[in-house]
Amino acid sequence: MFRKKRLPVLVTALFFLSIAGKTQLLQYQNQNFARVQISDNFWKPKLEKVSLVTIPVCIDQTEVKTPRIQNFEIASGKRTGKFQGIFYDDSDVYKALEAIAYSLKNHPDTALEKRADHWIDLIAASQLQDGYINTYYSLQFPEKRWTDMSMHEDYNGGHLIEAAVAYYEATGKRKLLDVAIRFADHFDHLFGPGKRDWVTGHQELELALVKLFKVTKEQRYLKLADWLLSERGHKKAVGYTWTDWKDTAYAQDVKPVKEQKEITGHAVRAMYMYTGAADVAALTGDQDYMQAMKTVWEDVVYRNMYVTGGIGSSGGNEGFSVDYDLPNENAYCETCASVGMVLWNQRMGMLTGESKYVDVLEKSLYNGALDGISLAGNQFFYGNVLASNGRQARRDWFGTACCPANIARLIESLGNYIYGYDEKNIWINLYVGSNTSFSINRQTVELRLETAYPWEGKISVSVNTPSKNRFAIRMRLPGWATGEAVPGDLYHFSEKNVQPVVLLVNGKKGSYQTEKGYMVIDREWEKGDKIELELPMPVQRVVSRPEVKADIERVALQRGPLVYCVEGVDNAGKTMNIVLPPKTVLSTVPRTLLNENVVGIETDATVIAISPDGSDVKTEKRKINAIPYYTWNNRGSGQMLVWLPQKIMDIKVN
Repeated sequence: MFRKKRLPVLVTALFFLSIAGKTQLLQYQNQNFARVQISDNFWKPKLEKVSLVTIPVCIDQTEVKTPRIQNFEIASGKRTGKFQGIFYDDSDVYKALEAIAYSLKNHPDTALEKRADHWIDLIAASQLQDGYINTYYSLQFPEKRWTDMSMHEDYNGGHLIEAAVAYYEATGKRKLLDVAIRFADHFDHLFGPGKRDWVTGHQELELALVKLFKVTKEQRYLKLADWLLSERGHKKAVGYTWTDWKDTAYAQDVKPVKEQKEITGHAVRAMYMYTGAADVAALTGDQDYMQAMKTVWEDVVYRNMYVTGGIGSSGGNEGFSVDYDLPNENAYCETCASVGMVLWNQRMGMLTGESKYVDVLEKSLYNGALDGISLAGNQFFYGNVLASNGRQARRDWFGTACCPANIARLIESLGNYIYGYDEKNIWINLYVGSNTSFSINRQTVELRLETAYPWEGKISVSVNTPSKNRFAIRMRLPGWATGEAVPGDLYHFSEKNVQPVVLLVNGKKGSYQTEKGYMVIDREWEKGDKIELELPMPVQRVVSRPEVKADIERVALQRGPLVYCVEGVDNAGKTMNIVLPPKTVLSTVPRTLLNENVVGIETDATVIAISPDGSDVKTEKRKINAIPYYTWNNRGSGQMLVWLPQKIMDIKVN
């Protein structure tokens, strides 16, 4: 069992780079959030809001308004009572703890840390002697442990491991990590080659075991993650409840993972599974995983992704139906699925070095995921529609409450997604104002990134190295800046952007090569060097392939990474009567929505008006206003539309 002191970040990073060198798969390692100080005008207030508002909401719901912590108090012997809630509720405690861990790095708070330590004491006291931990079973029928693959025992355990690793990395405290290790050892004792088969109903443990391996260097955990993936698609779940579902594609169990070519079933389960497969591929060099993931990724992005980066069109299975089935008003687009898209695409970018994966990550982050949390930080969306007749409203909480803590942990861990590195290169993936440092050629290289992104396309990177040092800085050239709405042709801009990308180094036109979607600036750097990048940010019209029937003859608006929508509160209470003909002039205007300063879009459009008695229909020109999609439904419920009809004949008047 792992008992060593915490390894320095640099030593850990070099360990993984040596693995990458052997496998020839991992192109770069991400910079850990703990080494990134975010100063960004867009994201820093959001991190602070999650720390000061969202996490307290999660704590209140977990401790007071729902029985989640109470279950651990009973299991630990601190109080008497019976289990209350749903069988996967333990996972919400763990996700909240993970968000707290990141928050303690971003926004140190001794009272919050003390609260987290109290939770951890309860969790540790609830663990059974053999390492098992799950209050649903231990408080009701421990004899039924591990008899039903659909009951999230391993899913809960995976989130326990993720929380434990994050808390250990943030605080150096290992009490929760020891709990996670005992659980992983318990699972490994029961399941694996020559032991019992197990095809989890909700993937999550796979990626968590890889995280545990990275901290402990215990090879068993990596092998166990690989084995869990290999169990799928062989009909090994016979006799267990979840195989009674007629559609085993729901849990991606039709074919072995390495043979899968199409996205199926529950969107969140799929994202967690492919994230775990990417993690395993990176450390084992398994090309079969890589090929399968590339093929499935294309199926997702080329045929099954919303323009917001959201995925999962069907509420019936919380996931996928058939290609190009992307309804707007009935879109499901679970917030957790967008979080999963960020996780998976980050890994795909690291494995390939290709910017298209980060393009999708960015689209999901700024639109599909960020829409899941209110501007105030205290209300949430579970699903994220692209059209509303006014029935949708953000909620304080949910019976199945996976999304609030999930979006909280994603935002707090934003530092994990900004930079990457290897021995000779630094990758800048997201344009988020921040400071960090790397060890390149045995020198400490400091970077400072400044920007008003996503409202402006100007980015400045200051380089500080103690002496001359040759290496490459790879700056992502977003597809939207060069005329690509998304990778592939599911969506495209109706007009070509003619504004150039401008790159300067020390005030002069910079010399760079474009490789895999990155501007590669390879030179001998000196203290005080500065890169200036200007990305064009015109308002662009997005149209879809004709196979997407919901969007035929319709247009969406995008500026930079942000997708826009029209909301009733800005447009005389209605949006379903708006027509946006081609060639109308689109202008940007500064707006303030609650306390959020944004860039809005104004244009003259055609509006259909029906007389009160229905006897007269007329059209009129009116100025309409569009706002960033992530900001809608923060000023009350009302109509909303992302895809606007371009012809009167295609309008739907409500």
